[in-house]
Amino acid sequence: MNELEAKAGIQIAKPIHEVYNAIIDPAQMSNYFIQEGSAKMEAGKDITWKFPEFPDKFTIKVLDLKEPEEVIFQWEGSPGYQLKVDIRLEKRPDNATLVKITEGSMPNTEAGLKWMRGNTEGWANFLACLKAWLEYGVHLRKGAFDYMKKD
Repeated sequence: MNELEAKAGIQIAKPIHEVYNAIIDPAQMSNYFIQEGSAKMEAGKDITWKFPEFPDKFTIKVLDLKEPEEVIFQWEGSPGYQLKVDIRLEKRPDNATLVKITEGSMPNTEAGLKWMRGNTEGWANFLACLKAWLEYGVHLRKGAFDYMKKD
């Protein structure tokens, strides 16, 4: 195994269009993931995301959108590495949506393994927060990572 990928998935009890819109719209994302975003995702557009725990803004290059099944973007998922994130949505029975995320790739090194662990956990958290927000209106991320803030 030469290259490493971070992967996560979850099923959400909401229709695919509702889940898709919650992923591409910064006003919705601010309820479960980011503090603010510069614009709604559009293919070929660069946007910025600001997280409440970090002072920096992150540039997101939206590579492709296939409504409502796929969101593909690139960002600095690890310092010095521009990584591709592929979010795939699949209709499931009873108006549910399966969401699968793949990010990568990184070299199979100690640093790459550390990245893979951290970003797999991060995407699992993203999905849990998305599910909690869409299904129950609960903002799980609020205050959860305050311990990471740099004083």
